Amino acid sequence: MVRKLSLLFAGALMGASAMSLVYGAAGTTANAAGSETYKQLAIFGDIFERVRAQYVTPPDEKTLVESAINGMLTSLDPHSSYMNPEAAKDMRVQTKGEFGGLGIEVTMENELVKVITPIDDTPAAKAGVRAGDYISAIDGDEVRGMTLNDAVEKMRGLVNTPIKLTILREGADKPLDITIVRDIIKVKAVKYRVENDVGYMKITSFTEKTYDDLEAAIAAIKKQVPDDKLKGYVLDLRLNPGGLLDQAVSVSDAFLDRGEIVSTRGRDPKDVTRFDSRAGDDIDGKPVVVLVNGGSASASEIVAGALQDHRRATVVGTQSFGKGSVQTIIPLGENGALRLTTALYYTPSGKSIQGKGITPDIKVDQPLPEDLKNVDTTRGESDLKGHIKGADESDQGSGSAAYVPPDPKDDVQLAYALDLLRGIKTDPAFPPNPDKAVLNQ
Repeated sequence: MVRKLSLLFAGALMGASAMSLVYGAAGTTANAAGSETYKQLAIFGDIFERVRAQYVTPPDEKTLVESAINGMLTSLDPHSSYMNPEAAKDMRVQTKGEFGGLGIEVTMENELVKVITPIDDTPAAKAGVRAGDYISAIDGDEVRGMTLNDAVEKMRGLVNTPIKLTILREGADKPLDITIVRDIIKVKAVKYRVENDVGYMKITSFTEKTYDDLEAAIAAIKKQVPDDKLKGYVLDLRLNPGGLLDQAVSVSDAFLDRGEIVSTRGRDPKDVTRFDSRAGDDIDGKPVVVLVNGGSASASEIVAGALQDHRRATVVGTQSFGKGSVQTIIPLGENGALRLTTALYYTPSGKSIQGKGITPDIKVDQPLPEDLKNVDTTRGESDLKGHIKGADESDQGSGSAAYVPPDPKDDVQLAYALDLLRGIKTDPAFPPNPDKAVLNQ
């Protein structure tokens, strides 16, 4: 049995799988290769020709070249890679935050696609697809034997085109055939709710729509809870694998009214880019608690680090993933795109979180359920083979358990944050004092 939405990357969002990328500016031009490099390239060409001509079965030449390119890039670090045209297209869909599809969150279970939940007001929800349904066939093709990505790709498609799903539903006497017409699906990057006198906002990823969704969430919470009753906000960044750098900056800016948010530094010591906040605090100075765990990576660490260094928020949870590198996406026209690590980013205090992560102000462990107690749920950059060693990385490494219980009632970290905001629990780290911000001079 597969646990739903418990572990990092356990579920797949239809048409938009998670990415742990922060995109930066274009890199500098490389110097011309030396003569020895060209000799090595000649050796590569000779080996390629021998494989192509003499391997026991005729190899696919395109696959050979793509594998060679990826081998070169993955030898640099775990986050540099080549994306063929199809992968590059998927990446653009993920960062855009909208796509042509059905509107369901799915996972793979017992060789079938299981519906975690239909997204409200989407074609799937309107057609009657329910949480817990199993998809056994897509347009008559059996799902058994497909990977989850294969099934997701098959369910995507052009807007206004129909698709037939064969559904197995508990309690139904026979399989149900449901025809759905695809439409534009806008993925909500921010989910929110009101916890009596506290506003709760969970950022699931940093797409082009994240800041707008956050602003809408803040406005909705303010409308539901009078200012004199609102104790503060919980910003949940757990299991958030990252995304766009500009969105991380904008989200941080929503809570800050001055100072640096993040800086990026490339190979050249002079190649430093700083991102500063603008005047104005969108939540009127209300207290903020940020939740992080081992699934909080990249862009989510930029936000947590900025708010922590400025003493604008108290960070609660466990050590974050520790991905402090910037990937530049370099388009290659019809040949796809190159995803290349071109810089490291630094928090306002001037510290790199590469291989270290964000250390919470208040450490609160989330207990694991019985069926996961013997499973390694820890996620961290420092555990990745070939990762770039960070300036502040130690033997302790980065990361921690990447688990959030499906039921909020079992969420110990969230409960602790709510108790802090309501004054039920006290700690020297809360509320933080902006006058004691730790900034790089």
